[in-house]
Amino acid sequence: MTYRNTVTWNSMISAYVKRRELAKARELFDRMPESDIVSWNLMISGYTSCLGTRFLEEGRRLFDQMPERDFVSWNTMISGYAKNGKMDEATRLFNTMPKRNVVSWNAMITGFLHNGDVDSAIGFFERMPERDSSSLSALVSGLIQNGKLDEAARILVKCVNQDDCRQDLVHAYNTLIAGCGQRGRVDDARRLFDQIPSKSDLGAQKNGRFERNVVSWNSMIMCYVKVGDIVSARQLFDQMVERDTFSWNTMISGYVKMSDMEEASNLFCAMPNPDTLSWNSMISGYSQMGNLELALDFFQKMPQKNLVSWNSLIAGYEKNEDYEGAIKIFIQMQDEGEKHDRHTLSSILSVSTGLVDLHLGMQIHQLVSKTVIPDVPINNSLVTMYSRCGAITDARTIFEEMKLSKDVISWNAMIGGYASHGFATEALELFKLMKRKKVWPTYITFISVLNACANAGLVDEGRGHFRSMFSEYGIEPRVEHYASLIDIVGRHGQLEEALDLINSMPFEPDKAVWGALMGACRVHNNVDLARVAAEALMKLEPESSTPYVLLYNMYADAEQWDDATEVRAMMERNKIKKKLARSWV
Repeated sequence: MTYRNTVTWNSMISAYVKRRELAKARELFDRMPESDIVSWNLMISGYTSCLGTRFLEEGRRLFDQMPERDFVSWNTMISGYAKNGKMDEATRLFNTMPKRNVVSWNAMITGFLHNGDVDSAIGFFERMPERDSSSLSALVSGLIQNGKLDEAARILVKCVNQDDCRQDLVHAYNTLIAGCGQRGRVDDARRLFDQIPSKSDLGAQKNGRFERNVVSWNSMIMCYVKVGDIVSARQLFDQMVERDTFSWNTMISGYVKMSDMEEASNLFCAMPNPDTLSWNSMISGYSQMGNLELALDFFQKMPQKNLVSWNSLIAGYEKNEDYEGAIKIFIQMQDEGEKHDRHTLSSILSVSTGLVDLHLGMQIHQLVSKTVIPDVPINNSLVTMYSRCGAITDARTIFEEMKLSKDVISWNAMIGGYASHGFATEALELFKLMKRKKVWPTYITFISVLNACANAGLVDEGRGHFRSMFSEYGIEPRVEHYASLIDIVGRHGQLEEALDLINSMPFEPDKAVWGALMGACRVHNNVDLARVAAEALMKLEPESSTPYVLLYNMYADAEQWDDATEVRAMMERNKIKKKLARSWV
């Protein structure tokens, strides 16, 4: 530029400050031929907006050097101290202000609440000579964040009778109603809602300042939706005189959450102007219900799709194991120029895992490397994909690269990968490392650990891990854990112990449990117990030929031809046809 004035310089400094490029902002500030109070305030706000003593001290140095200060200068510095947890410094600065405005008081109240000093925040609020529209709302929001909902309610009741608070009272009430809803205190939220006068309550005395607005209704409806009370939510919705898009979307999402797609669809059709969120809720709901045909129909009819629309449909296909359909939508997404994100790639990685398609998984891994910064869920998906596809070395490489960001899902994926591919020693060593790292295992962890013990024939160690589930970690054994332990002891020939385990189960054994016993009986030629297992399997899967065939073969191997003939007759009598290639062994 041939001509620059102070406004030009300030505009450039402001742009650098917003981008947190403080070194460049400071360079321009120092070069300015003539700075004004705006220039100084911009630099101070840049330094105080960054966390860290070094930045705060530099901001204070500039503040002390200012030729003149205004309210913005003082308030910015107070907010900076508050943000950095230095409320003593903020208080000292506040007390030295030549003149304070309402923003100064609000900054102190917000600072105290940000640092958990509720009493000081309330004390400052009650001492305020005047309040603006954000004073009460800031206090209520801060009290909610500090878990002081009852204190917030007390202050609201007190403010009802103070005319200077009334203008912003409904906003504060709405904030507290939402806060109660977030913590499941729906009855308290409803009491607050009922305390707000409605238009009919006000009648001729209506002053337009303290009455229920559409946000009040929406907040209360959302409270009911969050706890699954869709009936109460709908009653309020039907009573609303004015509804906005949020009102409709909240109710639709509530029905989707309850898997009531018929009522969700009725509301969607009655909605005056469905927006993208409305369409996405319907797509997500039908996908979750497994009705991919209707989900696709809504998707194709959408007037304007966004990334969430594509991700919801792809995730729906993946969750319903229609992997080819998910890939088809993903390709269409690329063709139409819609950019993917981590959620898209995570779903397609799950598709690769489901198909056990290493080539596809590696292609998606390349997309991850080129287009996104992998987060923990993406890395977990990669570990799972490579593990499931048998590329254990690649899975372990990604697992190790995660370093301290690993969560329990990361450990489960890696341990499960080792266990499912016969690397029992590696699985159990990794489990020991997991415990040394103080990562709390889940029931999924123990399924993999017990499977590893079964593959390695580690009977005593398997029993020990099974007992430790509850004794050390408080995890109640599930049917999968019993099936694995029965497999462990059964493979070792301890069939009576396996049967005792089945009889001691606190729930009904499933086909995996009886299948484990059946397989062990075949290995150890125990036809009597095999018959017990086979008869249980016949009840669980009446149309399956597998238990009949296995039992027949065992009788044949033992040359018990009368019993074998009886099994063949049972198959004919029950009209069971032999199916190929299935075994529990």
